[in-house]
Amino acid sequence: MKKYWISFSLVLIISFAVLSWVGVRIYQEKPPIPEKFITESGEMVFTKSDIQQGQNVWQAMGGMQVGSIWGHGSYLAPDWTADWLHREAVIVLDIWSEHQHSHAFEKLSDEKKSALQARLINAFRTNTYDTQTGIIKIDDARLTAIKQNTEHYSDIFRNGNDEYAIPKNSLTDTEKIRKLNAFFFWSSWAASTNRIDDNVTYTHNWPHEELVGNVPTPDTIVWTGVSIILLLLGIGGMALYYAANKGEVEHTEVPANDPLLGAVITPSQRAVVKYFWVVSGLFLLQITLGVITAHYGVEGGSFYGIPIAEIIPYVITRTWHTQLGIFWIATAWLAAGLYIVPAVSSFEPKGQRLGVNILFIALIFVVLGSMAGQWLSVKNIMPDEHWFLFGHSGYEYIDLGRFFQITLLIGLFLWLFLMVRAIRPALQKNDDQKPILVLFLISTIAIATFYAAALMYGKHTNLAVAEYWRWWVVHLWVEGFFEVFATVVIAFLFARLKLISIKTAGQATVLSATIFLSGGIIGTLHHLYFSGTPMVVLALGSVFSALEVVPLLFVGYEAWENIKLSRAKEWVRKYKWAIYFFVSVAFWNMLGAGLFGFMINPPIALYYMQGLNTTPVHAHAALFGVYGMLGIGLMLFCFRGIKPDMEWNENPVKWSFWLINSGLFAMVVFSLLPVGLMQTWASVEHGYWYARSAEFLQTDTMHFLRWARALGDTLFGIGALFLVYFVYQFSIKLLKTK
Repeated sequence: MKKYWISFSLVLIISFAVLSWVGVRIYQEKPPIPEKFITESGEMVFTKSDIQQGQNVWQAMGGMQVGSIWGHGSYLAPDWTADWLHREAVIVLDIWSEHQHSHAFEKLSDEKKSALQARLINAFRTNTYDTQTGIIKIDDARLTAIKQNTEHYSDIFRNGNDEYAIPKNSLTDTEKIRKLNAFFFWSSWAASTNRIDDNVTYTHNWPHEELVGNVPTPDTIVWTGVSIILLLLGIGGMALYYAANKGEVEHTEVPANDPLLGAVITPSQRAVVKYFWVVSGLFLLQITLGVITAHYGVEGGSFYGIPIAEIIPYVITRTWHTQLGIFWIATAWLAAGLYIVPAVSSFEPKGQRLGVNILFIALIFVVLGSMAGQWLSVKNIMPDEHWFLFGHSGYEYIDLGRFFQITLLIGLFLWLFLMVRAIRPALQKNDDQKPILVLFLISTIAIATFYAAALMYGKHTNLAVAEYWRWWVVHLWVEGFFEVFATVVIAFLFARLKLISIKTAGQATVLSATIFLSGGIIGTLHHLYFSGTPMVVLALGSVFSALEVVPLLFVGYEAWENIKLSRAKEWVRKYKWAIYFFVSVAFWNMLGAGLFGFMINPPIALYYMQGLNTTPVHAHAALFGVYGMLGIGLMLFCFRGIKPDMEWNENPVKWSFWLINSGLFAMVVFSLLPVGLMQTWASVEHGYWYARSAEFLQTDTMHFLRWARALGDTLFGIGALFLVYFVYQFSIKLLKTK
């Protein structure tokens, strides 16, 4: 085991050293926010305060949940960066064309168009930032374009726009609207202006906009090739490893009867059951909000003619939909941990049940309190001085106000305390299970502490820096250490049933964690290619995100091993559906995280695809397909462990399994994927702004494809109802056995 631990430790130390070094580079090379923008004739355009306060206005109204900036956010409204940039470029060309040729730009000859476009590229891409004074000068014509864009966006937020699912009076304060436009303009300036002493923009020439010369950089193309080569090399290496170790897995003699029969359930384990009630309720609520959110893409401001957007607009339904997904999945996993630790150590610390109950109350408070605060913030009811603490952070997946982020972090540390005090007796034993327990402890500590990254930005933090820390939470916390934690928990559950040896489980989990984290930690950077970061982000992110995919392509082996375990003995069949959900995790790991993830991860692919419907293809298939299925599997395993002799009516679980999986597949493959691929074509052919425009997205074909999602959504929803019915049925039986 020593060599495994050395490898694991080196991966953690080296990976976080690299990630931290890149973070320093991002701080140093982020797009500057100037003291002021002025025209060449000296007229004031925007100040630093305008831009920073405009970013706050954007955050308080929902931020990434209404359109996107630099490609990060929701998919229905435009990407404000790309949309602003295109509109500004077109207006400036028309101003120059009318002045020089007395005609609109589109009516000019190709030769005259080329001359004006060359002038436009020079005007937009030349960096006039004065590092001494902090002033940026822009062409006089751009001020006219800025004023016209401001009028356009003012109309959208004042009067509403059904095509963008933005209701009337979303923003009415004239000064706030002006500052919001200042932030939009700054984001497009960074996307179209070369870095000082360089020939690429702060966002590596993203978005695709040929009017201003935004085309893929050589680095984007070259590092795509390198990442594919390393992917193939990694696949070859993993294939060799599996071939070399085939048949060397240490199997254990499967007992004739269920080892959990007769086990004494502790008070804290029984108290965990109510967590799964919350899991079921939040799961159903998330699905309901997802249906409403998807329908807004067709009807804009209504739900089958009912004008519910006046009460819960798109930005709220999407905020709650994405946030509740994190909440219920994390709750299932945390509850599984609380169930596991007394079983691991055969020890129930004094007051453990009380701690579990206090944590439950804290969970309910964070969920309901944060949702209420977000609604008040988006509806412009919350006072401006309170939005940062109690309202909407504006950043996707960490949408909670700062007060609720801190409260959640405190709750996670309480969970850590409960876990450590219960598992400590088992750690003090120097037996075969110690390696798996040490890794369990490491992942538990990481889960509790890494959410702290959500606190690393402030009200006026540069967006490039805020994005860096946001992905520490989304990728490292959600996708990284929860993955390690889940791997350990599953291995321990199988070992506790004596289906695998604890020694083999320990070695396998440490090795799996090492392989996964070797690509996964630095692979975080693939989310940041075009977010105002230096070129090293693109190089490292592309390479390590490719390596991250390698082990996911071999999860079929894991799935087959799990299926064989489910057939080992007759009594094991009682755990069949829990194990089958683990099998589906392997399938979605391969398809959702592996195939669909790599579809968008290479730099040249993400250059055209970022923020299109190819992203929710990966998000739904990976987040729910992997982590959601895993949460359900863990819940079912805990239920069986709490009362192993209870007879289950398995029909609801069976129907739930097949309907949820088939519904998710239909939703992704028959709706989201074709929409995303058609958008990709539009992005390559016409520009990113067009792929996100209402002109493209509101066609009859797109409406048909959105309606096609109803099949998958319906199957998925029915499957969820079967699952919730089973949880209710189990709970009633359990209460009767008290």
